[in-house]
Amino acid sequence: MSDMGRIEIRPFESIDEFQQCVEFQAHTWGGHFTERVPIAILKVSQRLGGISSGAYDTKGQLVGFIFGMTGVQNGEVVHWSDMLAVKPDLRNSGLGVRLKDYQRKALLAKGIRKMHWTFDPLESKNAYLNLNKLGATSKEYIRDIYGQTDSPLHSGIGTDRLVTTWILDSPRTIERIQGEGHNSEAAQKVRHLSVFEVEKKHGLIRPMQPNLNLAVPAVSIPIPLSIQSLKKESLELAVEWRVAVRNALITYIKEGYEVTDLLRREDYSEYLLLEAKRLG
Repeated sequence: MSDMGRIEIRPFESIDEFQQCVEFQAHTWGGHFTERVPIAILKVSQRLGGISSGAYDTKGQLVGFIFGMTGVQNGEVVHWSDMLAVKPDLRNSGLGVRLKDYQRKALLAKGIRKMHWTFDPLESKNAYLNLNKLGATSKEYIRDIYGQTDSPLHSGIGTDRLVTTWILDSPRTIERIQGEGHNSEAAQKVRHLSVFEVEKKHGLIRPMQPNLNLAVPAVSIPIPLSIQSLKKESLELAVEWRVAVRNALITYIKEGYEVTDLLRREDYSEYLLLEAKRLG
């Protein structure tokens, strides 16, 4: 059995385990991060149909966790997944997908079919996980949803977020989470027009003038391969990307498009957006 197969995912139980989760948050988002979820909320969420669980290795060490709350939205019981974190040396191991699948199955057992969460639209790896591997989609963009936080991951470019919708028992979700469609081969074949082109100069990719008036079944919106690396190279260019992607996503989502996939190119990635009527 692989090391990944020996990792156990289960609800937090003891106060020590809850405290380890709080400390894990600090390690992930920075020691000065003030948005940490405290023990009391982690515990209460479990009583109200939420998920507050950790991933433990064979030595009993916490190597990841997932936390979310359950509530009522427009008369429907839904789950809001608030945090997912994985130890740095396991971030490309598939543990993130395992944690989401654990969460999905636990909620389905409670009769809950819909989940939401947010992610930074400039974070290419997160987008690939959420859209391609899990099968979530998005048709809501919120500007600076969390204001200015003190996490180094957010500094300089604000906290714009896409809000996902994940139908936990849909054919799309089941296919992708089982690994049958996470490369989005069908999406690669969809004919689309890019909202803006990119220019490579001095090794950096820059967004060009956008076309916010396209009227086609599918459009694409480029994003950097790594916004965190770009911030270190040029914060000014990172902000330029934030504005370009924000304007493009807000415009086309308002026009009825839905973000469905992330397409990987050599120097950048790009979102694929389909008209709602095409999704059918």
